Amino acid sequence: MDTIEQPAHARLITAEDRELPVSATLRYSAADPLAVFVDFPAEAALDGEEVTWTFARTLLDQGLRTPAGHGDVQIWPCGRTRTVLEFHSPHGLALLQFQASTLRRFLVRTHEVVAPGQEDVAGVVERGLSALFGGV
Repeated sequence: MDTIEQPAHARLITAEDRELPVSATLRYSAADPLAVFVDFPAEAALDGEEVTWTFARTLLDQGLRTPAGHGDVQIWPCGRTRTVLEFHSPHGLALLQFQASTLRRFLVRTHEVVAPGQEDVAGVVERGLSALFGGV
């Protein structure tokens, strides 16, 4: 299997400290082995459109153990059973709590597809440059 999709439930923490249930899909692809993707449906997005966040698989791994990340995506443990993902966009800030066990299970599954350290970094760079320069 080259691609993993795993449904996940999260709690969106509002500015009023309310928690709203949100569905998400965690994705991983061997074609982009350094990244993980979190897809949110339109009803969960600030601008009312489906949104996908992409960030480093190593960031998820680190964030499950200790606060990690700078800029648009930050991840940290919240007690023993939850993990917070903080997303920054031009539309605002979103704080989501996931069950840490759900994120760990997903991460383990990604390691079964491409083991850590076995990512084809040269292939990723080549595909990225081809996409950037349009095959020039």
